[in-house]
Amino acid sequence: MSNNSDILAALGDILEERKSASPDSSYVASLYSKGLNKILEKVGEEATELIIAAKDAAISGDKTDLISETADLWFHSLVVLAQLGEKPEAVIQELASRFNISGLEEKASRQNNPGRSDKKGSGKNSSGKEN
Repeated sequence: MSNNSDILAALGDILEERKSASPDSSYVASLYSKGLNKILEKVGEEATELIIAAKDAAISGDKTDLISETADLWFHSLVVLAQLGEKPEAVIQELASRFNISGLEEKASRQNNPGRSDKKGSGKNSSGKEN
């Protein structure tokens, strides 16, 4: 694969294929079969493991576990996206749209745009409808 977005696109394709796989034959298919809450639970676990790995890396200087746990968190985040019908390219496009904008300006644009909310867990999606 020639670049990072190719890797993410290929992974997105594989995650989509796993939707039709048997839960007995695929880890991702087994997550899909358990539903969104189980997938989100895995994201939470991986986020916690990343935090621990980062703290350990800050002390030891060894970043091996930090990289591994970051990959796990990214992977499980991509599983969430796939479960909800999104592809990794949507996140790549979102990140690309933030180039040449300061973080403070980008955050302010979300606060001034009702379709883009900083409120986590508001119970509403970007169209304002209940989740």
